[in-house]
Parts: sequence; C-alpha cells; structure tokens
Amino acid sequence: MGGKKWRWGVILDAGSSGTRLHIYRWKDPRKALKNASPEDLRSLPKLMTEKKWTKKIRPGVSTFGDRVEDVGPEHLQSLIDHALSVIPADKVHDTPIFLMATAGMRLLPLTQQTALTSEICAYLQRNTRFSLPDCNLHVQVIKGETEGLYGWIASNYLLGGFDHPDQHQHGKGHHTYGFLDMGGASAQIAFAPNTTEAEKHWNDLKLLRLRTLDGNPKEYKVFTTTWLGFGVNQARESYVKNLEDRYADTSFELPDPCLPKGLRTTLEGNIIDRRKTRATSLVGTGHFEECLQLTYPLLGKDKPCEDNPCLINGQHVPAIDFDVNHFIGVSEYWHTTHGVFGGKGDQAYDFATYQKRVKGFCGRDWNTIRDGIPSGKEFDTKLAQEACFKAAWLINVLHEGIGVPRIGFHEGLSKVNVSKSALEAAKNKGFADPFKPVDKIDGIEVSWTLGKMVLYAAGQIPPASGNDRYPVGFGSNTVDVGTPPDFQFAGSSWEPLRYYGNQTNSTIDADDDDWDLDAEDILDRAKSHSTTGFFAFILILIFFLWFFRKRDRRMRVYSRVNSILRRHPRGRPGKGSAARGGLSGLASKLFRHRSSSGPAYERVMEEGDADRFELSSASDREQDDAHDYSDSSDGLTSPRSGLGISRIGLSSGLATPVEQHNPYHHALLSPTSSALGRGGLVVRTDSRERLTIPPHLALAGVGRRSRAASPTRLKSPSMSPLMEA
Repeated sequence: MGGKKWRWGVILDAGSSGTRLHIYRWKDPRKALKNASPEDLRSLPKLMTEKKWTKKIRPGVSTFGDRVEDVGPEHLQSLIDHALSVIPADKVHDTPIFLMATAGMRLLPLTQQTALTSEICAYLQRNTRFSLPDCNLHVQVIKGETEGLYGWIASNYLLGGFDHPDQHQHGKGHHTYGFLDMGGASAQIAFAPNTTEAEKHWNDLKLLRLRTLDGNPKEYKVFTTTWLGFGVNQARESYVKNLEDRYADTSFELPDPCLPKGLRTTLEGNIIDRRKTRATSLVGTGHFEECLQLTYPLLGKDKPCEDNPCLINGQHVPAIDFDVNHFIGVSEYWHTTHGVFGGKGDQAYDFATYQKRVKGFCGRDWNTIRDGIPSGKEFDTKLAQEACFKAAWLINVLHEGIGVPRIGFHEGLSKVNVSKSALEAAKNKGFADPFKPVDKIDGIEVSWTLGKMVLYAAGQIPPASGNDRYPVGFGSNTVDVGTPPDFQFAGSSWEPLRYYGNQTNSTIDADDDDWDLDAEDILDRAKSHSTTGFFAFILILIFFLWFFRKRDRRMRVYSRVNSILRRHPRGRPGKGSAARGGLSGLASKLFRHRSSSGPAYERVMEEGDADRFELSSASDREQDDAHDYSDSSDGLTSPRSGLGISRIGLSSGLATPVEQHNPYHHALLSPTSSALGRGGLVVRTDSRERLTIPPHLALAGVGRRSRAASPTRLKSPSMSPLMEA
C-alpha cells in the first residue's frame, strides 16, 4: 500500500483567540533514502499539508482556566475528530500529537496553566490513540522565544534558505531570512545576526541543530526574543487605557483618532448607537497622523536598556544588518497590509504606498465605509473597524521599533517590486526588500507549527556514522561540540520500529513492504541470508527430483519400506506422542537404508492418535499466510520474525512447527506440515489393510492396488512421487 510510506504529525496551536489544528505529512526517511538523489540527501525531509487538513475553533484554550474539566469535550474533541477524518486509522498510533499554547496561556496564572495542560494531556491519552508518551514534551505552554525560533525554521524551510544556500546569498556569506510574527497578545523576532554581531553576542544566541537526509547535522546560531503584551489586541487595550487617562473626568466621549470618522464604540470595541447609551464611549475622528503619534509611546522606547543595543521596551536585540537580514512577516503583518488595505494581487510592501492607502481609508466617514461592506459580513465590519489602529501599530513596530527601512520613502534605498512572483524571488535570488509580508509559500501557510514539525521529522533521520553525538533540537549557544545542558530535543527517535505482537514503538512502519533495519549493512545481510536460503531450497528440491526420477529406484525404496513395516505387524506402543512416528520414521528409513526401531511407525496405528496431528484446511492456510507475510517482493517483512528478516532466508529449508505458512516449504518432507500430517493418516489406513493379508501374499505385492487407488494417499504431496507410474 502506498500509504505505508508516509509519516504524520498533528499539532494544535493554542493561541489567545482560538485553537488551530495543523496536520503535516512526510515520507519516512528510510523510504526516502531508497531513491534519493544527491540533492535530496543534502536536504531536510519534505513536509506537506493541505488546506482541508487545518481547522480553527474559537475561543482560545485560555478561556477554560476556571473550568478545566470542560476543555476536552467542549473544545478539543471537534479538532480530534477532524484529525481522525484525515489520518489513516492504521497510522494513528504512530502519529505524534502536540498542543502548544502561546501568548493567551502565558497571561494566565501558573496554577491555571498547570491545571489546563495536565487536563489536556490526560484527555488526549484517555480518548485518543495518538502517540503521546511525554506530557511535558507534547502539551506545554511554550516561550515566545521558542515560538519565534519555530517560525524562523518554517520560513527558511519554505523559502529554501536551508537546502539551497547558494541561491540565497544576501552578501557577507549570509543566506537565511529573518522572521517576524505578531498575534493578538505578543510579537516575536528571530534572525541570524551577521558574523560580527554573532561573535559579539554569541551568548545571546540559540544553537539550532537539524539533520539532512544523509544523516549529517546542520547547525545555525539564531537570536530570538518576544514582546509579551505587544500583539495587536493587547496593544489596543493599552492604547484605550491611555485615552482614558488622557481624558479622565472631562468627557464621556473619548475622541479616538485611530477609529474611522463618526464610528462610536464601547471601550471594549463594540459598536453602539449614541442615542441608546450614556456610558463612556470612543468616537472616531479619523486623524491617522495623530493615531501614529499616540501609538508610538506604547513601544516603550524610553525604557532603560541594560544590555545595548535595545529595540522595543528596553529588550536587548543584537544590531540588525538590513543589508543581509531580509525579514518576512506573518500573521498580523500579512493581514494588516493585505486585508482592508491590500491592492490587486500580491502587492509588495513599501512604506509610502501603504501609508497613502491607510490615510485615504481612515479619513472616510464610517457610514460610507459601512455601506460598502456586504450585508451580513460582521467579520468584515470588525476588520474595517480595527484596521486604522492595526495599521498605525504595525508601522510603528516595524519602522520605529525594529528599524526596518522605509522603502519608497528614503532616498538611496531601491524600490523593488517582487509582487508578481514572490516565490521565485525568494528561491532564486532572495528578497531584495528588507521586509516582505507573506501568508503562504508553495501553498503552505507560514506558521511556527511547521517549524516544530520540521524539527520532529528531522529527528527521525538516522545519524550518519559518528554523528549521533549531534542530536536534533536547540539550546543555549554555550558549547562548540555536543549538547548544551538546556538542550530541547526534537521529541522524535530514529531507532527502528520492531513489532511485539500488536505493540510497536513510534518510529517505523514495520508492516511496510521493504523496511531496512538498524543500518544498511543489516539490510544487505538480510538480503544475503534470504538469497542463500532460496538457493538451498532449490538444491534440496533438485536432489529429491533427481533421486526419484526413475521408476525402478522409487519401487526399490518402496519395497524396502514395505519389508521393514511387515516385520512389525502387531506393534502396539503406549500412549506416547505421535511426533516421533508417522512419516518422520518413514523419512528416516528412506534416507538411512537401515531399520532402526519401529515403534514410531506403530504409534500412528493406534486408534485415537491420529487427531494429534493438527490438520489445517486450505482456507486456514490462506488466512495464516495473509497474516504472517506482507506483499514484500524481497521477503524482508514478517511480523513474527521480530527483526523483519524472511523466514525463507533464515531457515535451513525445513519448516518448524510455527513456520508452516511459507508456500515454499509445503513441498518439503516435514513431519510438522499439514500435508504430511495427512500422509500420516494414509500410512495408518494402508497398514490396516496389510493386517488382513498373509505374509506370502504381501511379498507378492497383493494389496498395492488398494493403496494406489486411495484418494487419501494421493492428497499427500510427499508420497505422490512414490506412486508415479
């Protein structure tokens, strides 16, 4: 089955406004290695997803802080059901599931965070079969720095900065892209500083280690930080509070330059009618320049900087060299520039064009704006209501806070339009602009969740020889070689999967058709053993055919057997096992040419002993064959074998009692096979006939005809050569 080669991963992004399910799929590294090109070997695993594999529900997990017992059935279950509708049922047990909460949960008290994560993990373990071996690893509130690092991985993975560094040279040996993210409660930045800054601030960087398909490590030194409370929703709350303080006790109507002219809302942002309320309200004035001025103080640029240089809120950030550090912005950076203010197509961002559009929109009367919104589009109404504040906040964060040059405004900076083919620009020559808002690349949403899953998939790749001391993950940049003390591992394992009945670990599909084992040399050895066993079987078969090729030889052997059997016409053994009698005794006589003792043969004649041979029907054998063997063409897969090596290659050519299912063994002379068990019954029937024939007639061959006509005897494949005419 083609589906056996795929690995799956599920991750739940538990944000402040809702929880979004993401499902990713990638080819198992051991399968990908089979036909990998040299370029593939130097690349990371190729992950894919589809739009229909995602689902978002509202509100966020953090809203269940006071009723944690409801988070499972009321919130998570619908996402779980959607995941199960996508992932094949036989893959669920081997699919990791992660729930990682971000800024919304970070704002909760620690006791509520702990209670929620514990309940979420317990619910997933009780009600799903997903792989979730470690609650602390799979269900957690991640730091903003970690979220930013995952976003940095996702961005460079999709843009090609990892796999094709030669095509993304930005100068000074730099080939990676910076990452900017802004949500409702926080904002993140992650980038690799230039060489000078990296050496100067080495202890501020994170050591990130990935692994390419050939098993070799890739290391990067990345700076990442977060600004909690600087997402658009939290910033808006701080802004409104400042307005209250500014106009305290002077009026119930607070003029708000960040709202379109004439729009009236509550302090919480709900649209109201002036005639129906006397509560304090915000009244839009539509003065965007004033909006920029009033949002600027929220950056905290006046906060003391204890470790220079600093950007926002007094937090240290190494100096950004925009000649080589080209940033992409996701989430609000995309929605705020391409939502209400977006032009036709995928417009490149430049400050002059964007600010002109924002001013034109925000200066319009609210009634005019509202009339242009289709009826029933409450979501679009909300976007239009918030657009002016978000635009002002984004401009201040980008250009006043982070320092992104204002392309299209300052002289001496090139204005390059990459709007027609942002993908080609990114993959072939890199972005020419210092900042580019993006949403999707190659049809895949740029989300930090992708970075987490890239890290997990890379951890499934077996390390090349001698490279197992370089695990996949990230930690402090405190060591040159090896693993930092605070290293966070990818959470995946490259150990091969082995089957123990129905129990498996979570690394490889052992039921697939051609899995290798711990290393390539084991695979070669298994193939060698399989080939040797096959040739041994052929040689044995040829020997039997040669030995019984002539009728006179068969008859001589047959006569000798008859003479041996005739010497013990009345042997009555005890109630011992029949395992040493029957055809095993007959086979011994055929090959040794001498009589040993005969009780083994006479035990088969005992009434009631015949049922001790386990006779299986044809349908039983077909069922067993289907259970024990896969559709492998090279015979490497067998669930009972443990290591997955073919029984054909490991056996000597004669089946053991638990290995009766191999069709190659059915033609062999074996006391335990079902066909030969039937042969044992034939011997008993013939012997009874002989008991009634006098010795002198038996010597003359009397009674042979009845044996030849016995339909039971003809069913034995081991006896048919003897009776060939």
